[in-house]
Amino acid sequence: MRKLALSDEILLKIEKPARYIGNEVNSVMKDKNEVDIRFAMCFPDVYEIGMSHLGIQILYDMFNRREDVWCERVYSPWMDLDKIMREKKIPLFALESQDPIKQFDFLGITIQYEMCYTNILQVLDLSGIPLFASERNEEDPIVIGGGPCTYNPEPLADFFDIFYIGEGETVYDELLDAYKEHKKIGSSRREFLERAAEIPGLYVPAFYDVTYHDDGTIASFEPNNVHAKPTIEKQMVLNVTDTYYPEKPVVPFIKVTQDRVVLEIQRGCIRGCRFCQAGMLYRPTRERALERLKEYAYKMLKSTGHEEISLSSLSSSDYSQLKGLVNFLIEEFKGKGINISLPSLRIDAFSLDVMSKVQDIKKSSLTFAPEAGSQRLRDVINKGLTEEIILEGAGQAFEGGWTRVKLYFMLGLPTETEEDMKEIAHLAEKVAERYYQIPKDQRNGKCQIVASTSFFIPKPFTPFQWATMCNKEDYIQKAHIVNNEMKAQLNRKSLKYNWHEADVTVLEGVFARGDRKVSKVILEAYKMGCLYDSWSEFFDNEKWMEAFEKTGVDIGFYNLRQRDMDEIFPWDFINIGVTKKFLQREWEQAMKGEVTPNCKMKCAGCGAAIYGGGVCVESKN
Repeated sequence: MRKLALSDEILLKIEKPARYIGNEVNSVMKDKNEVDIRFAMCFPDVYEIGMSHLGIQILYDMFNRREDVWCERVYSPWMDLDKIMREKKIPLFALESQDPIKQFDFLGITIQYEMCYTNILQVLDLSGIPLFASERNEEDPIVIGGGPCTYNPEPLADFFDIFYIGEGETVYDELLDAYKEHKKIGSSRREFLERAAEIPGLYVPAFYDVTYHDDGTIASFEPNNVHAKPTIEKQMVLNVTDTYYPEKPVVPFIKVTQDRVVLEIQRGCIRGCRFCQAGMLYRPTRERALERLKEYAYKMLKSTGHEEISLSSLSSSDYSQLKGLVNFLIEEFKGKGINISLPSLRIDAFSLDVMSKVQDIKKSSLTFAPEAGSQRLRDVINKGLTEEIILEGAGQAFEGGWTRVKLYFMLGLPTETEEDMKEIAHLAEKVAERYYQIPKDQRNGKCQIVASTSFFIPKPFTPFQWATMCNKEDYIQKAHIVNNEMKAQLNRKSLKYNWHEADVTVLEGVFARGDRKVSKVILEAYKMGCLYDSWSEFFDNEKWMEAFEKTGVDIGFYNLRQRDMDEIFPWDFINIGVTKKFLQREWEQAMKGEVTPNCKMKCAGCGAAIYGGGVCVESKN
């Protein structure tokens, strides 16, 4: 029997003890004395969220295929256990062995969204690992960060030994081999970090110095160590068909956010929306081969017992083999109680036909993401979606039996006017009108059109990285304009409006484009008790505002000022293939309201062709 890190007494006191006991189906157990490297893979959020993350499942599978490595999992303890662990001085532990994280060689943290930054400090703190990389010694694990937020790692730079920039399947083996060699020859922590800094895609923040102008902008960003490179190159898998993929993903004991088999059908997106960071970071678009996906579907459903399979992609409709894959899944699994989930679809005749076969119409709603209410603003953001397409799709859906439509928008986009805001309500009204054009005897009762707005946050490596944001009061005012306009519509009883919290948006904006000075705020907020900031029941904006005040960090500097086109950004030392020149050109096109065609229609010369693969090559053949 494994000895659990938590006593029965504690497990009986806390909510959902299954979050902490491990031993789930397909989890990997090894003899710790038979491996050279122990790697704790962390998602800094509650178990149910972390267990739904495909990236960790891929790396967990990939690492554990090596006989010399044992990769285990660790998540943020929920608030109830966090309190007990601090009171009773119980160190944070990994699920598989139940051993303290402090005993591991590596702590790898996936940084998926900005509002988990205080949870990262919680994980380090509860593990007994010094929060600052500069204070760690030879006994401490190497703390390495990966995931989308590492494309601007600077707000967290003081807390990490290494950041891995890019897709995890590429150079991790080289890093693990280098670590084995380091252990064998007994080199120092610093010498290992110098060796790591030589590996493509790895960034060691301690080996770089930042200087600032008097106005607070960056004057220089230079390596201070001969092993560190001036530019870090994004790592990318060109052949996504033959790379690692988990055929036996870990199956949780309790219900998690994504309780299903996930088939990643492609990486990247051809669309080029100017607000979308993922669309720029994961260029060029690369597809997985249809036959391999069919294989994975069989194996993963068999090894997990899941009853749902979901196709994962930034834009599933752009996958060239979608029809073949969907028809295969319907024919193979429909009679076996397997549901098929198709997120990220464009609503067209094929999609509706498919959804009518795989979804229970009574339960489901259809989702459109116009992002902006007016055509003018949709052109500014390069959405490539016209009102005609939206109304045509909604009309086909209503005639097919759907009665509920969700519409997603953003407020605060560059060049936005009051008229653009009101157009959100007008578009929702037009969708409702389209429903009521159907003869009464053919309708399924009333329709419900749910319009939701989030507030736009400029992200690094997008054409909108130069954009200014608004303050909290302005965002709330924008939401009120939309809300009032909704109430003025003829079909208002069929319309519902939701909006995102403005104060969280303000913080996300600072973290997204912040520099190293922002780390002081994150640390101060954590010390004041900020944790699980992406959960509205725990988010405490007053504490955050106090943390900014105490540290003298100015929110307006990061969110409200106009940036010059030649300003050095905190992330400019990273090369993602897409050039800054291209992003500037797209920003200028946006200001003119000019649309850029998608990658399959015409190459826009973004720079991603340097990778020599994916859609960049295929579209020229």
